[in-house]
Amino acid sequence: MQTSASSAAADAMPFQYITIEGPIGVGKSSLARRLAARLDAATVLEERANPFLADFYARRPGAALQAQLFYLLNRHRQLASLRQADLFAQTTVCDYLFDKDKIFAYLNLDDNELFIYQRLYELMARDLTAPDLVIYLQTPTDLLKRRVRDRARRQDEPEALQPGDEYLAELNEAYNHFFFHYTATPLLVVETSQFDLSWGDEALDDLLKQIQSMTAGTRYYVPRTSA
Repeated sequence: MQTSASSAAADAMPFQYITIEGPIGVGKSSLARRLAARLDAATVLEERANPFLADFYARRPGAALQAQLFYLLNRHRQLASLRQADLFAQTTVCDYLFDKDKIFAYLNLDDNELFIYQRLYELMARDLTAPDLVIYLQTPTDLLKRRVRDRARRQDEPEALQPGDEYLAELNEAYNHFFFHYTATPLLVVETSQFDLSWGDEALDDLLKQIQSMTAGTRYYVPRTSA
């Protein structure tokens, strides 16, 4: 049932399709759930399981391309099914951007693998609807490493499925580079280094004010509620 608060927030929302992005462990899914609940919106969460991930982290030959194509196909299938079902007729909050697939591809694949990947990516991207707004959760690398380790302990993740510190540093740099040059949609960059990522009501209200006043271009935002 839609509350008066969620109804008011939804009525004032200028964007219908919002995507939340950031590297591993930055809190994309948690924010997607909180924001969708406030907006009485549909929530789209990425399917994380990948049978090739352990082999990729173990650096087995060919595993990078296998893992990359598995994620690419899953992301395309999930987002294409939403378009076909016309779920974007209501506000939708998604915890990943299809375009970010290229961040991992250029980081992990060799030139021959990229040749195959790029052609498949270009075919699939044509089928999908671009978001109206992207929210990028930005975090310093040292803090990102700590958050990923903490998440692994909380969720009791097997060590074989945990990214190493060197890979996290390279990934975070690649994310920052990608979004520094990103111009496809309005972009709200949220600096999270002094923030506990729990997204309580006060923090969520402040974020909604930022979103509702967004227009074109990029805006940088530091949440007022600190850890």
